[in-house]
Amino acid sequence: MARERGEPVVVVRQARASLGSRPVLRGVDLTVRRGEVVALLGANGSGKSTMVRALVGQVPLTGGELELFGTPRRRFRQWARVGYMPQRTTAASGVPATVREVVSAGRLARTKLRWPGRGDRAAVDRALELVGMADRARDSVNALSGGQHQRVLIARALAGEPELLIMDEPMAGVDLASQQVLADALRQQVARGTTVLLVLHELGPLEPLIDRAVVLRDGCVAHDGPPPKAVGQHALPGHDHIHPHAADAAEPIRTGLLI
Repeated sequence: MARERGEPVVVVRQARASLGSRPVLRGVDLTVRRGEVVALLGANGSGKSTMVRALVGQVPLTGGELELFGTPRRRFRQWARVGYMPQRTTAASGVPATVREVVSAGRLARTKLRWPGRGDRAAVDRALELVGMADRARDSVNALSGGQHQRVLIARALAGEPELLIMDEPMAGVDLASQQVLADALRQQVARGTTVLLVLHELGPLEPLIDRAVVLRDGCVAHDGPPPKAVGQHALPGHDHIHPHAADAAEPIRTGLLI
């Protein structure tokens, strides 16, 4: 069943950005409406992560405009409305902490200096349940596997009860069982009305949730529309994409990566 679409939550107009002297975004246009689940896809170096990092203020633009909830990003201050899961990090980051402590950090944008209350604790409990980590709440994050780290990081983003959830490669390095757990957690979050922008290499178990695929190639939008179905070896469970695609194709190649 199609989900109802609302007003724009993310608007990107002619976004340009560079890393050092290398242009990474070359005039990207992107709109994500309330209730949508949009996958941002492309080859390594295409600008996917740079795009979402620009949205949360980690990468400055050299040109163009970004808006969140109708407000220019440079003036946006309502960060409690946004949940962000960065790419390829760990839940511990070298600091001893329990699973619950890490997930509770996702409430900071809402609690600020206030002592966490019953609602905050309930939100953390729900996030832990969603990702199947409630039974590990008191364990050290240093004792977790890679897939469990990803679950904790997703729970941290969900604990803030965001209206917009931005996730950079949430399935990277995660086993199939954890991928399915994470897909189920996101399905429940989407059912609650959350808008989601995902950076992905392959759709995998998330494919049924995706409304649109926006494919970047060399810092430009090469495709914006329904995600093509995975074919061939890309459709196989656990397929790990490591081989290159043609860079001069007129249309996105019809694989699980859509690049």
